[in-house]
Amino acid sequence: MEFHVYDPRFNALVIPPAALEKLWTGGRWTEGPAWFGDSRTLLFSDIPNDRMLQWVEGLGVREFRAPAHYSNGNTRDREGRLVSCEHGRRCVSRTETDGRVTVLVDRYQGKRLNSPNDLVVKSDGTIWFTDPSYGIDSDYEGLKAEGEIGACNVYRFAPADASLTIVADDFVRPNGIAFAPDEQTLYVADSSRTHDPEGKRHIRAFDVIEGKRLTGGRLFTEVSPAFPDGFRCDTTGNVWCSSGDGVQVFAPDGTRLGKIALPEQVSNLCFGGAKKNRLFITATTSLYSLYVNVKGA
Repeated sequence: MEFHVYDPRFNALVIPPAALEKLWTGGRWTEGPAWFGDSRTLLFSDIPNDRMLQWVEGLGVREFRAPAHYSNGNTRDREGRLVSCEHGRRCVSRTETDGRVTVLVDRYQGKRLNSPNDLVVKSDGTIWFTDPSYGIDSDYEGLKAEGEIGACNVYRFAPADASLTIVADDFVRPNGIAFAPDEQTLYVADSSRTHDPEGKRHIRAFDVIEGKRLTGGRLFTEVSPAFPDGFRCDTTGNVWCSSGDGVQVFAPDGTRLGKIALPEQVSNLCFGGAKKNRLFITATTSLYSLYVNVKGA
């Protein structure tokens, strides 16, 4: 691991003596880390192997669910339940407290979603998620199929009335998604560079209006090398983003502050640990962690 400093502000966010820890290896493409503080565990997906895994502090990794319908992104709702994006069933699902798995939404105006990828739950309980076509492009991370909607959109789902609305429809392949700490800004990545050498590799920032709709969509930052995948914000509004060979950190104004270089391609990350200052990173075959000098939002 190496720290690359592009702006002096980065030095205050990391702890130089802290070591990168490889917690587990053995996946094909690990994704969607979600921290469960009440049980001190981390849940994450291994998409091509069609399973979800659980890292238990002090005990290691064990299988949580298999098959898992090629689950990708994971998070928790306001009641602490697991909410997941499934490529296989092309849906957003919720794991109830008794272990049952409920499909929350899988269609827009009668047409099947593509393959929900990543998601975030707002403080009002609504679920905002991206829907690119990665899970239907091949049989590797899902089930190859034709898209029915004809576009890759960003959606807002309200569990209270089961309503699904498009909040952004001008993405090629929307991917990572996260709210700023005050929920007045929503960040969404476009990672179409994965399939097109001239494709998008940026993060856009939207203003959230009345908690229900978006406006703006300004360019927040271009991400290279590679492209942005999953990301999260810390309490001061910095964006910690997976980007090819590491995790890059951007200030709220979009300035690139620094990079944490890793030995594998990074897919996603989240904050966790007892003090929310432990960065958990999924990277190709492995799960890593690193203590940092800031807390997750």
